Amino acid sequence: MASTVTTEPSENSAAPSRPGYGQLLRTRGAWTFLLPGFAARQPFAMLTISIVLLVQHTTGSYGAAGAAAAVTGVSMALFAPYSGRLADRYGQRAVLTPGVLVHTMSGLAFTALALAHAPLWALFAAAVPTGASVPQVGPMVRARWGVKLQDSPLMSTAAAFESVTDELTFVFGPLLATALCTTVTPAAGLVTEATLTLVGGLLFAAQNSTQPRVTGTGHARVQHVSALRVPGVRVLVVAFLGIGSVFGGMQVSLAAFTESIGEPGLNGVLYGTFAAGNMLSGIVCGAIAWKAAPHRRLVVGYGALALTASALWTSHSVLVLAGLGLLVGMCIAPALITGYTLVEGLVPAGARTEAFTWLTGAVALGQAAAVTVAGQLEDRLWGGAGFLVPMAGTVLALVTLLALRSRLVTRPRNRTVARGVGHRVPVTVD
Repeated sequence: MASTVTTEPSENSAAPSRPGYGQLLRTRGAWTFLLPGFAARQPFAMLTISIVLLVQHTTGSYGAAGAAAAVTGVSMALFAPYSGRLADRYGQRAVLTPGVLVHTMSGLAFTALALAHAPLWALFAAAVPTGASVPQVGPMVRARWGVKLQDSPLMSTAAAFESVTDELTFVFGPLLATALCTTVTPAAGLVTEATLTLVGGLLFAAQNSTQPRVTGTGHARVQHVSALRVPGVRVLVVAFLGIGSVFGGMQVSLAAFTESIGEPGLNGVLYGTFAAGNMLSGIVCGAIAWKAAPHRRLVVGYGALALTASALWTSHSVLVLAGLGLLVGMCIAPALITGYTLVEGLVPAGARTEAFTWLTGAVALGQAAAVTVAGQLEDRLWGGAGFLVPMAGTVLALVTLLALRSRLVTRPRNRTVARGVGHRVPVTVD
């Protein structure tokens, strides 16, 4: 591929208006990976809640259910960055195809063990490969956008669009999983998740023409580039851990709350309301031409998230909890979008898939810790005590952001020569 030269300010910055979703979706070849990518990531939002509902049904304990889900989340968080690094080095298809096969088999094995009332250690053993093999479709789609758009002003729109797409999965996924587990059979959620992962993952992997090109082997120069060596990425990891604590704490606490009032079917509705707020604010964020710097927007947005999450434990009715959940969801999307946008300026192109998987893994790790702690609090303390987990997670992350916000400032580049299509480290030219 020919070298491309970008200057700052970019020629694209002279566009008369903010590039919108319509312009983004008209990008050539985008739909070839967007549709299968949406199908492939849909099961991601079903996994944790399906495990919680199945294990709670077979053991009668939210603590055991949270622990099993936590092992899955920790395993995913530990292995996701390596999956992203391998995808950067060898190509997405080479990593994704065996991954979805392993995930499907291990998920079905976990289901069989739970239904057989196997001991908790056996569930933990099956949860490890189930989490480790979760396909990292979201980061892979973001990496494909990076190749398509390069330094275009559409990149921030793409980040917002991907956040909205993620939240669509968190609207439909929990609703579908809860409906299946409560009206069909407690195992239906995990079985459906495994099936969708297999079909959607293989369809996405088949879109080989849009994946980032691999310009070298495992011994190429990109091998030593690690996204985690960037200080700003480490700060973002902490922020995304806090976001994960919201997801995990909400899942367990909402399930316990609706069970306590005798309306378990409301669990999916309440969680769907929370995710709907996230999705709606994501749509708005993608349509706004922001003037404030991304690192400042992240601090302000995260402050709002910590404030609203701190009020969850005070709610004692369905309507109040739905309203607070909606507000919390509306505060999550701006933080997620801004975090992913910052990656584009902080991380070399050849390590961005890995960077995205670090952030995705951080959400999973925060979620894993949250479901464990929230499950124990719900079992041992009062109903609703699990809502203390989102408060603690977001407040601690906010303190870290305030202390280290200077690490998130991206350095301006006067002129950058990008070789290939995004798998070499950019070289700054004076």
